[in-house]
Amino acid sequence: MRLAGKVAVVTGAAGGIGAAVCRRLAEEGCAVVAADRDPERVRALADELPGEIAGVAADVSTDEGNAALVAAARERFGGLDVFHANAAVQIMGGLEGATADDWQRMFATNLYGAASGFRHAIPALRERGGGSLIVTASVLGLVGDPDLPAYGAMKGGLRALCRSLATAHGPERIRVNAICPGDVETPMVAEFFAFQDDPAAARAEITDRYPMRRFADPRDVANAALFLASDESAYITGTDLVVDGGLLARVY
Repeated sequence: MRLAGKVAVVTGAAGGIGAAVCRRLAEEGCAVVAADRDPERVRALADELPGEIAGVAADVSTDEGNAALVAAARERFGGLDVFHANAAVQIMGGLEGATADDWQRMFATNLYGAASGFRHAIPALRERGGGSLIVTASVLGLVGDPDLPAYGAMKGGLRALCRSLATAHGPERIRVNAICPGDVETPMVAEFFAFQDDPAAARAEITDRYPMRRFADPRDVANAALFLASDESAYITGTDLVVDGGLLARVY
């Protein structure tokens, strides 16, 4: 029970990575506010998971949604120790094909949503004498993809956000870190391959680029989140934890 007595908020909880993170934290004794825009899916997840779970429907692209999540953690479980900003929107298309609305949608959820969540979470973490802020970034915040320039820009922005907040709040024992997964077996990755001319061939080609010859399971990412949420990472802040099966270790 590495997280016994701790309370976490996880956004994007109805998706592959978010659901796995909620489960992994709950398995280690953490009380979890599982948040998603889809009320039915997030409540079904809360009913399924072990331990103390509160399923909350919220739009994390808004300040009101993030404030409600922190309030739920305080009211239901007495405080907050971990805020994992995991919610994301992915819109396929190159720079010339992406509209202003596409950029605004991804900005609102992927980048501003995380910043807003952290802004509301920091006072609650301060009350507990510190805590952990985690964001799901991506290897696309480190390298480029021709079909996802806006998405990559948001993920790169999240990495910069983490470094800034880590320097600002380190004296308060508030740690801020980014998880940068490669391809993960989630609906979002399935959507990426569906966008390709030959989805099966594209998947086979990209899988072969991974030294471990597979994509991540959502639980692989959840294990990284567990580490960053726990006291085992007490001296780690302002950094990227890359979970990519060795993808970025390759040159070609």
